Amino acid sequence: MMDPKESQELIFKTVKEKSILKQDLFNNTLLNFKVLKQVLKEVGDDLGERIMAIDDRVIVEYRDVDEHEVHLRIAGDILIFNMHTNVFKFDSSNSLWKTSYLKDDETKGYAGVINIYNFLNDSFKYNRINDSGYLVARLFINKENHYMVQGKRQLGFLYNDLINAKIDREQIKALVQSVILYTLDFDLLVPPYDVVKEVSVYEMKQISDGLKLKTAKRLGFKFEADSAEFK
Repeated sequence: MMDPKESQELIFKTVKEKSILKQDLFNNTLLNFKVLKQVLKEVGDDLGERIMAIDDRVIVEYRDVDEHEVHLRIAGDILIFNMHTNVFKFDSSNSLWKTSYLKDDETKGYAGVINIYNFLNDSFKYNRINDSGYLVARLFINKENHYMVQGKRQLGFLYNDLINAKIDREQIKALVQSVILYTLDFDLLVPPYDVVKEVSVYEMKQISDGLKLKTAKRLGFKFEADSAEFK
């Protein structure tokens, strides 16, 4: 059994190292999130002005919700950028742990996380609480400002070099543009007839409030972390 004094010292050492690391990571992620907000506003304002000159029915709108969340509406879509207030460690099965980058300093394997979701604007406008949104991507930033993105298609392979890639304003803008293009590439599809052919009286009464019949961009599509993206 470990001596009580040794145990107390070990507890102090662990709290000191991990807690300070996590506080530093949180602050660093928050700083990058503030830059992300600035980039989103710039991109949104530019796109909004240009599209408004052509057709004022198409709305592009930036909305700063709070310190950890911001929305960018582009026509019928809303992109929600949400900074998680906790810090995470990459799973032990992640192939990054086999690299010298993390072997030399395991604290580089901790990261702040910014989640990016896509919803239909009408889901919020009409309070359709059963509608689905999708996790488009997750941005990870470690203590050295190295970053990687977990996502689908181009989002999963354009930004997956944690060892060498350092995040800055230019990289954030490129990521934002990739996320927007990826989102706009998905259209609202008609669900299979057999899925919606039966409707209860209660559901029918609730249609006007949008509470029951689920709407989503792609029926059956959901974000699933491909293990290959992390291994």
